[in-house]
Amino acid sequence: MAESHGDAKGATAHTAAEGGHKPSFPPFEKDTYASQLVSLLIAFVALYVIVSRIALPRVGGVIDARQNAIDGDVAAAQKLKDESDAALKAYEGELAAARSRAQAIGTETREKLSAASEAERKTLENQLAAKLAAAEKTIAETRESAMSNVRGIASDAAAAIVQQLTGKKPDARSLKAAVDASLKG
Repeated sequence: MAESHGDAKGATAHTAAEGGHKPSFPPFEKDTYASQLVSLLIAFVALYVIVSRIALPRVGGVIDARQNAIDGDVAAAQKLKDESDAALKAYEGELAAARSRAQAIGTETREKLSAASEAERKTLENQLAAKLAAAEKTIAETRESAMSNVRGIASDAAAAIVQQLTGKKPDARSLKAAVDASLKG
């Protein structure tokens, strides 16, 4: 180790030869200020050129690409939103039209059924009226027939009773008058 670094006395002798001061930090030495400023200026200019010509355009391109992608996505989303709003309005319009058609169909069907029911009711009433008239006619005929039979039966019965009581057959005219008076009330 001693060989590679030199002699320890030589190092102290060397600093003693320079006036016994420790060596200063090279960037702070007065002799190197000018060259350091030139190097700093060259490094700054080189860094500025690299950043302004290469790095910033790339970063700007990436930012522009991202902004264009975002703008495209926003425009596509707005377009899709407008299309969905238009589809929703069309759906609501169709739904309202379908509801009104359904109500119209319901009303029309109700009116048709009501008219058919009314016509059927009238037909049934007419049939019932015809049956009732026929029944009343049949009843009147039956009553007439029964009344004529009753008159005959009453005349026969009265003649038999009078003959049984008196022993003589009554005359037909007085028998008919008595039966008529009895039947009228």
